[in-house]
Amino acid sequence: MQAKDSNPPDGGYGWVVVVSAFTVMGLTAAVLKTFGLFFVEIQQHFDELASTTSWITSVTIAIFHLGAPVASSLCVWYTHRAVVITGGLLAFSGMALGFLGLNMVWMYATTGFLQVVSNWCYLYWCFSGLGISFSWTPAISIVSHYFSKKRALANAIASAGECAFAFTFGPFFQWLISQYGWKGALLIIGGIQLNICVCGVLMRPLASSCLLEASNSETEIPPGNGGSGIDKDDESPITHKTFNWMLVRRPEFVLYAIFGILAAMSFFVPPLFLVPLSHSLGIDESWTASLLSILAMVDFAGRLLCGWYANLHVTKTVHLLTMTITLISTSLMLLPLANNYLSLAIFTGFYGFFFGTTVAVHITVLADVVGMPDFDSALGLFMLIRSTGGFLGPPLAGLIVDMAGDYRAGFYMAGATLVLSAGFLVSLDQLQQRKERGSQTNTKPEKSTLPYPSLHLLKLQNGRYREHDVVV
Repeated sequence: MQAKDSNPPDGGYGWVVVVSAFTVMGLTAAVLKTFGLFFVEIQQHFDELASTTSWITSVTIAIFHLGAPVASSLCVWYTHRAVVITGGLLAFSGMALGFLGLNMVWMYATTGFLQVVSNWCYLYWCFSGLGISFSWTPAISIVSHYFSKKRALANAIASAGECAFAFTFGPFFQWLISQYGWKGALLIIGGIQLNICVCGVLMRPLASSCLLEASNSETEIPPGNGGSGIDKDDESPITHKTFNWMLVRRPEFVLYAIFGILAAMSFFVPPLFLVPLSHSLGIDESWTASLLSILAMVDFAGRLLCGWYANLHVTKTVHLLTMTITLISTSLMLLPLANNYLSLAIFTGFYGFFFGTTVAVHITVLADVVGMPDFDSALGLFMLIRSTGGFLGPPLAGLIVDMAGDYRAGFYMAGATLVLSAGFLVSLDQLQQRKERGSQTNTKPEKSTLPYPSLHLLKLQNGRYREHDVVV
């Protein structure tokens, strides 16, 4: 017997956790995506080069990914709730200290570092980056703990918060900057991010069924002593105290991590070169800005639709992910063929939709690959390993664009890399199928050793056995 909350409820209070994670996604990832609105303001204020100013965002992204294993480890030692609340406080601290804006080094240390911590439950932009990491990582992790059969749908809804908030944050942040300046806007945004703490409070800890099962061997009462076989203390919460670094030795996780690296190399390229490509086609700036809005809307729709479809369990999640990756690569290969705004908008819409479907299901696939006992550890390690692709992708694409003298080359590079990543998903699926066939072979029932096949042993109350004839 297990504690009553040991199995994922697949609903009920779990939907409160999903809404909380939805909000956390918006207050972390969406803020990070729209920080480009502050780029010119900060650059002009400090009179720095664009390359120097861009390091604020780079530090934030770096700390966000590097902080993921730390956030996951803290979730293992403490609770998701505690880490998210800590992340919210760090995110606010990062923005508040960034409000002082003493110099560029100060901006790196505060805005870059602390925002990442917020996602870790997601010490400034370093705190802010760490805050985002402490908020984002446990928020997406606890959703998977609360859901099993509906895990894909729940993850899709939670991740959609990034798109929904990003769509509204753009004009809202622009208005804040115009009314209060970039410093005042940072302080107000930091205050808004304190709502991460409220979301963290709502993320009630859920005992893990696997941990309870592991403890049963220590709490069972020997049969025949008149007990039920379970100690009354078995219903107390059990905390997992180890972070599984040995996941890097499991072939399934390694294959999926390589897929993550290659996918990350591609995903950061299209948003980087979409606007320059439209300018090279002579499209007006006002129309160019609308491409980003289209991207956000279809991304939102793709996440929800893919989550709903995955929840039907018609297609295996790894097969669905392989299909969406293939469709993204196809849309990226076709996008450079656009020669006017309409065709560019259509291909951008296809890319954004299939990107949303991929984001909706890739966390669910990770949970299926490693299992829920190791999911927290796997998520942190996966984020850490995947970061290398995010760092290498844009510079490599930029080098290819410089050599070719055409922004289209960057899209071709991204599409080809995604095709390669799909190959590792196929290898992962084949490995899983071989292991499933092997486990089925090993678990076949052994032939009866009794003299008569219709006789079975029944255990009597005195501990002895007798043969019992079963009529078929």
